[in-house]
Amino acid sequence: MKRRLAVVVAAMLILALASLLGAFQVRSSQRWEWEMQEPINDPPDASEKGEFTFARLRYRSFSFGGGGGRGFGGRGFGRGGRSSWGIDANRADRLIAQAVRRLTRISARSVEEVIDIDEGPLFDYPWLYAVEVGRWELSTAHAKKLREYLDRGGFLMVDDFHGSQEWAIFMDSLQRVFPDRQVMDIPGDDAIFKVISSLADRFQVPGAQFLRSGVTYERDGYEARWAGIFDDKGRIQVAICHNMDLGDAWQYADDPMYPEKFAGLAIRVAINDIGYAMTH
Repeated sequence: MKRRLAVVVAAMLILALASLLGAFQVRSSQRWEWEMQEPINDPPDASEKGEFTFARLRYRSFSFGGGGGRGFGGRGFGRGGRSSWGIDANRADRLIAQAVRRLTRISARSVEEVIDIDEGPLFDYPWLYAVEVGRWELSTAHAKKLREYLDRGGFLMVDDFHGSQEWAIFMDSLQRVFPDRQVMDIPGDDAIFKVISSLADRFQVPGAQFLRSGVTYERDGYEARWAGIFDDKGRIQVAICHNMDLGDAWQYADDPMYPEKFAGLAIRVAINDIGYAMTH
């Protein structure tokens, strides 16, 4: 009897210890939180899986030099630990996860996944987001890996880069990924603009600077451009949001000072891109 009791007690202690260790287990993407702009605590259901996970690309960055701007460079780490890939993260990511849950029937995971360009589980996620790509710097190996991902059915959404200089930097790396394809403007009647919500009325979505200055553009990026890379069957592989800052609109969507007009469009764009990626 005593032996049986000892076995039961030992089993209970093991279960309790396993539960305690699980509570303190760090998710793989949490290792990069120190590079994010605004990391927030995980919700209670963070361990639950879903059909969709907001996957954010952790890339290496280009520095403009001269100490200007945010000064991101080297392997992508900025002053104060923040990096260009992690702008608006992870508050913006969590907001989109909530929007997917509320506005679609897609089962979305409540927390994001960070996909490091070198070692991340890239091929496990059909939809990938990259921010501030006017600063990214893809090596030949990175470009080859990203091309394989996209040709195997993956979808990349890029956002928050502005003007001619950042466009040139973006294209320098994108051409390593697609030396055989051209960037084209997305036709207004394309499925990506109507797969879930009608996006017939599109306009420039500004970053948080709008709250201070009332100006919607940055640098010489005066007009929003909705462009993409298409495969041979007409499927969009890369959705390019140039001269707009959807990530800021997601991040500040709950801020009463940020106009709902911009936040609403930014959220609908994300929902449509996600719906498109999962159905095309």
